[in-house]
Amino acid sequence: MSKKELSSDKKKTKRKQGFGAAVKEMLIIIAMAVAIAAVIKLFLFDTRIIPTTSMTPTISVNDRIVMSRLSYAFGSVPERGDIVVFTAPEELSMKDDLVKRVIGLPGDTIEIKDGLVYINGEPYAEDYLLEPPYYYMEPLTVPEGCYFMLGDNRNGSNDGHLWSEKFVPLDDIKGKALFCYWPLSRFGSLQSEE
Repeated sequence: MSKKELSSDKKKTKRKQGFGAAVKEMLIIIAMAVAIAAVIKLFLFDTRIIPTTSMTPTISVNDRIVMSRLSYAFGSVPERGDIVVFTAPEELSMKDDLVKRVIGLPGDTIEIKDGLVYINGEPYAEDYLLEPPYYYMEPLTVPEGCYFMLGDNRNGSNDGHLWSEKFVPLDDIKGKALFCYWPLSRFGSLQSEE
């Protein structure tokens, strides 16, 4: 074999090794990206697509939202007015999570009458509602470790006022809805500035 042929074979081998190394490097980068995305989705942030009008006008059908899984970690708990993502009550036989607003905190007495929500006997001001509730709900007290949820579309929301088990345990709350990212015309924060 001549020097020229030997040199040509070495170049081909180097090219093959270079291509193989590039493919290997690309696969490692893709695997790392998938692992990072999985960690972010499982432990930090997740997304939801809204299928109903229960949170109109704050969140519309087909809006895409981002929720933080860390908002209620390390001893933090939901506050009144937070929009949260939680496991649907068993009685609804739903596999999808629900998105509603926290109205009642542990120990609160909640009543709905005359188009208003009353918390501990005081009317609760809500400027985000589609319309006032047309129904009555007798006073009930939120147990420790639980929350009372309502949709912003009070008359079109399957929420705590309809469920036989009215309250959502803290353990069923998956995170706090932070912002809408799609459609771009509705991009923005979902949490009120109180």
